[in-house]
Amino acid sequence: MQPEARQKRIQDYLNRVEFASLEELAQAVEASVSTVRRDVAALAATGGLRRTHGGARLVTPHSDEFAFSARDTRQLTEKEAIGRACAELIGPNQTVIIDAGTTTYHVAKYLEPKMPQIITNSLPVANLFASNNRVELVLSGGVVYPRLGVLVGPLAVEAFSKIHADIAVMSAGGITLEGISNSHGLLIEIQLAMIRAAQRVIFCFDSTKLGRRSVSALCGLENIRTIVTDSGAPEELVRQLRERGLEVVIALGDGIG
Repeated sequence: MQPEARQKRIQDYLNRVEFASLEELAQAVEASVSTVRRDVAALAATGGLRRTHGGARLVTPHSDEFAFSARDTRQLTEKEAIGRACAELIGPNQTVIIDAGTTTYHVAKYLEPKMPQIITNSLPVANLFASNNRVELVLSGGVVYPRLGVLVGPLAVEAFSKIHADIAVMSAGGITLEGISNSHGLLIEIQLAMIRAAQRVIFCFDSTKLGRRSVSALCGLENIRTIVTDSGAPEELVRQLRERGLEVVIALGDGIG
């Protein structure tokens, strides 16, 4: 493939996902990492994208589809119910990793009475507890993506690789019987570090994500213990997940079903 065609594919890919690692881009365009690195440098020189540590991002995204504020307006009632139900699974004074998703943000909103230690790469969660004396807040390092409200990159991975937590509260782009997937490849390493750091892993999905496969594979079902979803979850998939040994909690408007 000629460099111009390959660079156009890189640009098109970033138009869909906004940011990606060099490894993810190399897989997307079927080229080596070193080749993609040169392509990214060439595109950065023209102003089409910005190089980051280990990857690339759009300079001016074409859509706010992935922005935290836009995503947080979707399935809002369901996310509130999931937040309350998941918070009930967390005990007082536990150390809790909070993933950088909109659904997990709604979990965080109900954790103050538990007086936990919160470890997160989520800027909205950090803002939620920044002046709260009842919650001990630990914020990971990393590269800031303001629109997504997330810290990413090697520093964020390193931060979660050096801790131990009672629970990790996480979200992703979709779950099927084959496993869990997410929409951004740069989040995968961080989320894997979160999973390894936690004694118990809880994934929160609104029901639109059950049966959905997203762009990048994250982990198999054997890596998690509990799923919290809402009453719109497909009954057959819920049954199959429970048969695989997972605890599936159905959040109702006024409690857990």
